[in-house]
Amino acid sequence: MKFSYNLLQSFVSSKLPKPEDLKQLIMKHSFEVEGLEQVGSDSVFDIDVLPNRAPDCFSHIGMARECAVVSGLTLKDIDFSVKELGKDIKGSLTVEVKEKKLCKRYTIRVIKGIKIGQSPKYIKDALISCGLRPINSIVDITNYIMLETGQPLHVFDYDKLSEGIIVRKAKEGEKITTLDNENIILNKDVLVISDKEAVLAIAGIKGGIKAKIDEKTVNIVLESANFDQKMIRKSSRTINLRTDASLRFEHNISTGLTEKAINRAAKLVLEIAGGKVDKGLIDINSSENKIKEIKLSLKKVKRVLGISLDEKKAKEILGTLGFEIKGKGKSLIVKVPYFRMDVEIEEDLIEELGRINGYDKIESTFPEAILFSPKRNEDLFWEGRIQDTLKSVGLTEVYTYSFIGEKDKEMFSYRNELVELENPMSIDYKYMRPSLIPNILKVIQKNQASFDNIEIFEIGKVFKTKGQGVEERRNLVGAMRLKKDSFYELKGAVDFLLNGIGLTNIYYDDYQATTENRNSNIWHKGRITEIKIDGKEIGFLGEINEDILGLMKIKGKVAIFDLDFEKIKELTQEEHQYQEISSYPEAVRDLSIIVPNRVKVVEILNIINVVGGEIVRDVDLFDIYEGNNLEEEMKSLAFHIIYQSSEKTLKSEEIDKIQLKIIKALEINPNWQVRR
Repeated sequence: MKFSYNLLQSFVSSKLPKPEDLKQLIMKHSFEVEGLEQVGSDSVFDIDVLPNRAPDCFSHIGMARECAVVSGLTLKDIDFSVKELGKDIKGSLTVEVKEKKLCKRYTIRVIKGIKIGQSPKYIKDALISCGLRPINSIVDITNYIMLETGQPLHVFDYDKLSEGIIVRKAKEGEKITTLDNENIILNKDVLVISDKEAVLAIAGIKGGIKAKIDEKTVNIVLESANFDQKMIRKSSRTINLRTDASLRFEHNISTGLTEKAINRAAKLVLEIAGGKVDKGLIDINSSENKIKEIKLSLKKVKRVLGISLDEKKAKEILGTLGFEIKGKGKSLIVKVPYFRMDVEIEEDLIEELGRINGYDKIESTFPEAILFSPKRNEDLFWEGRIQDTLKSVGLTEVYTYSFIGEKDKEMFSYRNELVELENPMSIDYKYMRPSLIPNILKVIQKNQASFDNIEIFEIGKVFKTKGQGVEERRNLVGAMRLKKDSFYELKGAVDFLLNGIGLTNIYYDDYQATTENRNSNIWHKGRITEIKIDGKEIGFLGEINEDILGLMKIKGKVAIFDLDFEKIKELTQEEHQYQEISSYPEAVRDLSIIVPNRVKVVEILNIINVVGGEIVRDVDLFDIYEGNNLEEEMKSLAFHIIYQSSEKTLKSEEIDKIQLKIIKALEINPNWQVRR
């Protein structure tokens, strides 16, 4: 916002520092100064006023107060009085405010017998410096007072009004021609000022031509109001019009300004344009003007700032900022002025003391308090461990919406477990997600055109109905869409993850659809398994049903693991027993076996591991064949068996002996045949 150096100086009792020096002081104690330029004989500051300080520092009086305080000067006493020599205003005009929540205060003065002319040079110069165009003496006065006080004003030609003033909402489709000759169509959400016939102005934004001031104007109505900030912001957006007045109203200026600003404007009209001010004013005030008083402890000032301020210094700083102080000693009662709407609590006062006294005066000291480590958040800790582990094997974390739509409900056969939103954003976000799988498949669908291989995971909450309430749980889902066998790639990632977070005794069992997992139609029936630890099911690993992939237009196969984060957290162990990596070489032998289709891979793995003992370090299934060369209902499984000792280098004869022992153990079953 632009501020005139000359206008600032007019409110300060002594000479302000030079513009460049004043700029440095403002930046040190108050706000960022984004620019300083010369405009004629004036210097103009472009100051970035913080939103919380807009109610007082969107005005030259407020900024002059800041300049005076940081320069060690004092603000002049400002005269807000006006002589009333006209008739009683009650006989001149009627005012009705129909929307008191949107118009908190509406203040009117009537001045008669004025003469329109040009403004004095000092007013024109101030307006030009701040980017406003001089028009005529009356309009210029309202803009000048807005620059001074921060309170927008408007003026109507008294003789062009029809039966008083009404503050109301516009009618749907109602029109107004603004002072810029722009035709605007209004709706019922826009607040307007009108008379009995037509709209006079868009409240807080722009005036209309009906009661426009011109060279023939003799009698005027000065308006000073306070409008709801949210309503002004919404109206500005609706009609696509933003003005200097609307900018100030949007930042919630004080209702205490309306009377002061209108009195100052009326006084200036008398000085420049003559006339008489009607006795009294119409002031419809529905705001609660509570005087805030805050207790300030000087001990707390030291505790918060780290420096001691004596009573005299504290009173001096707060007094120059416009605060009134009662009491003495270590505890003061501070009365907050009407224009400091940002000050609510004791810490706000301490901040004022700190910035005016100077943050540079606060010395670096060690904290006096004893610092304790916060209690560990188990959810965040294990979530971080899981994220790091999965990222280390190449999976990328994704974040998806917590909602699904009507199409998802039908596609995944969700029924009564869904939690429906009362006010959804759209039909695509109608329900809270009961699983992470639908949205993670959407990620694959959207990215498949750009990537051949997709390896992703997500940790997030899922929601299901439980009785009359809603159950929230955290789940972990990973997905792979690879050119090669995604199922076994993903199984390796699951094993690595669970081992990495200290889980042992992992095994894979037949999938059993339960009431908890009714949507079993999403899985490929032949390639789905339950993941268990010590007999407790923690999740599932499988391929997605081809019908689902077809409906979602996903090409190829997709494997997914779906783990219960809460169960994993309960079973995890942070401490691990260290096992030294063997320094002896490993040896690999392949084994192929033909078994009935009903035989589970885990049965074969168990026999190999039990018979092989500690010498068998790992067993990997690398091929499954079900073809014409095999008898009906038979399949061929091929394994890599990795042999390694922690004590010596294994000889070929020793490995062959163990391999033969494993083969004999497998062939005990008459329906199993090891291919030699």
